[in-house]
Amino acid sequence: MSTTDTKRDRMYEQIQKHGENLLKIFPGAIEQDPVKLCKRMRRLESHGEQIALDYCNGVTSSDTYEATADTLIGKANKLLGNTPPTVPIFLNGDPRGYALKIRDDYIRKHGLTIHRDLGGYGILAPDLTAD
Repeated sequence: MSTTDTKRDRMYEQIQKHGENLLKIFPGAIEQDPVKLCKRMRRLESHGEQIALDYCNGVTSSDTYEATADTLIGKANKLLGNTPPTVPIFLNGDPRGYALKIRDDYIRKHGLTIHRDLGGYGILAPDLTAD
């Protein structure tokens, strides 16, 4: 087995585990396959990152940003079965970090196991290809 195979295997294990953690937090998710759920969330994350970057760079107005952010959060809530929203997810407007997050106080209060950033916020769709 080459080093590449080992890294790839580790990446897929991390994706599987993250998807399982998401399903524990969001048992009503539309997509019940952990890997497919992660892939769908990554697509939403990429869109969220672009929205934040465009807003930060002045490409879009605050009204456009807010409307697009609300739409994206709605899609994420629907995919995760978080309707009506019981888990407080939000779009981080800072393009230097992940876009789709769960509030840190909610993570602590409920003792959730999920990928986190340095501020303690739960990351819904981390990039696990870089590890």
